[in-house]
Amino acid sequence: MVLVGALANQHDPEDRELTGAARRLAPGEFVYLPDGATHYEIAGPDTGRPVLLVHGMSVPYYIWDSTVTALTAAGFRTIRLDLYGRGWSDRPDTDYDGDLTDRQLKGLLDSLGLPGPVDIVGVSYGGFVTGHFARSYPRRVRSLTLIDPVFGSRKMKTRYTLPLLGPWLWQVLEVPKMAAGQPTDFLHPEAFPDWEERYRTQQRYEGFGRAILRTRQQLAQTDLPALYREVGATGRPVLLVWGREDRVTPFEGSTVVRAGIPAAEFFPVDSAAHLPMLERSAPVHARLLEFLRAH
Repeated sequence: MVLVGALANQHDPEDRELTGAARRLAPGEFVYLPDGATHYEIAGPDTGRPVLLVHGMSVPYYIWDSTVTALTAAGFRTIRLDLYGRGWSDRPDTDYDGDLTDRQLKGLLDSLGLPGPVDIVGVSYGGFVTGHFARSYPRRVRSLTLIDPVFGSRKMKTRYTLPLLGPWLWQVLEVPKMAAGQPTDFLHPEAFPDWEERYRTQQRYEGFGRAILRTRQQLAQTDLPALYREVGATGRPVLLVWGREDRVTPFEGSTVVRAGIPAAEFFPVDSAAHLPMLERSAPVHARLLEFLRAH
């Protein structure tokens, strides 16, 4: 047991609790919802049309830096948040499923006095989050933009499904490697030299690894093609953006999403991997603005 504890302490990056004192280091604001504190930021003119930005599996809301710049310059009002378990938001000990993210998005919008409809943008896992919300609350969604969304379920390795031992193995084998793996989101990671270090900040707070594991477990049981069919059935305008060089959610997956949402406008992006809004900011944001203005 001593050896096991030593191994955990050596490899587990989570070495502190996310407290109010820690949150005073964070930019933006907080709202306290039933499931916990949610970190968010609003930017742009007060009278601007609101656009809600939802990040992916583990990189928190700074993933939208360039999108916020582009949208606010065009007169839109952006709202971005850290999903539970990520960034500066709480890490509740609960199921990380679509019901949880629905409550978080709805709670945030309610707290801001935005009953809808609003435009929503989701990247990667954020495609599931925003798609689930659009299915649950279609009247609160004006339009939906999906950027390189998750499209198929990946089975968890058996060792991570074991009771008690599985979460421990995940924490000491997988979580420590996550920051170093983030540059694979880019075709040219050298253009983002601080990406790995920015990611490490959130990893230091207890509950991060547990949240990612439970999200992955839930996603492995989710019928994503069925979800996108249900999104398509809502009749809400959808823009689908996809980097052709994506190695995380490969470009071929776009056929799955387009089959579920046949009316979606499709914008493939050359010379971009998983985060085309960062690697090809100018054409992606020009297309996003065109889409928003058309609806």
